[in-house]
Amino acid sequence: MDLSSLSDPLDSLRTGRLLIVGYLPTAAAAIFVLILVWAGAPMWLRHGDHLSFKHAWTVAADLGAGEIVLLVVGVTLVAVVLAPLQLSMIRMLEGGWPRALGSGAGLAVQRWRRGRLEPRTILPDNRDALTPVVVTEAGRAGARLRRRYPMPEHLMRPTALGNALAAMEDSAGRDYGLDAVIVWPRLYPVLGDKVRAMVDDRRDMMDAAGRMAVTAGLTTAVSIGLLVGARWWILLALIPAGLAVVSYAGAVSAAVAYGEAVRSAFDLHRADLLIALRLPAPRNSGQEYRLNQELCAMWRQGVPMDVDYREAK
Repeated sequence: MDLSSLSDPLDSLRTGRLLIVGYLPTAAAAIFVLILVWAGAPMWLRHGDHLSFKHAWTVAADLGAGEIVLLVVGVTLVAVVLAPLQLSMIRMLEGGWPRALGSGAGLAVQRWRRGRLEPRTILPDNRDALTPVVVTEAGRAGARLRRRYPMPEHLMRPTALGNALAAMEDSAGRDYGLDAVIVWPRLYPVLGDKVRAMVDDRRDMMDAAGRMAVTAGLTTAVSIGLLVGARWWILLALIPAGLAVVSYAGAVSAAVAYGEAVRSAFDLHRADLLIALRLPAPRNSGQEYRLNQELCAMWRQGVPMDVDYREAK
């Protein structure tokens, strides 16, 4: 379970989100595949090995209004039907693919990358070597380490996207005794408009990039199937393949930004959650930490709390 699974199930059907996350990747894939078909693919069903993009342009120019409407409606239906699968796509990119594919190699690569980054966060013992440049570089490396990798070893995941989201779940609210995954469904409704807009925008960007990566990957497979036997024309499949790689990198960056937004939400609005729960405001950080731990234990394990609501303001 992760924070990406705790939003409104109907989020994907909201007009703006559906357009960015669902419709645009689906439309791009449909247009690319249709152009190949109009140009003469699949090659193994016809004689010759030459694609004619002039013919594809002619077919596209001759489309009638009814055919265009039919294409738009078809793409929209596919986008809507696939909307409930958005979470599954993100989880797959996090490393939750079928077990048959394994995850050992991915984990090994991610641990190696984290291992290369960790020494850069350590300051030298020699004070003479503590120049502003060295301190700054160590600080940047430490921030990158915290944002992109979870601290506990058992939370490591086999992909960069999975580790960026795991780092968010591990660190958001931790300094206040809050379990982010447990608390987020209760904190999100009390967020201020500006913070909520920031969280939603960055979540949408992550989902859009992830959806584009998955769609482009599938388009690559379809393109290879259509271009088998087309000699060097099969290199056209590199276009969606490259888009898939770039989109995945964008999804990782967006996940890091989303994590920062979620952490800020905990920093700024955890007190609003206590007010909404009609709980007394803690007098110091230690009391706040203990109170939050009791809340998480109650929500996670059903451990009852004894609260005097007369103290609440």
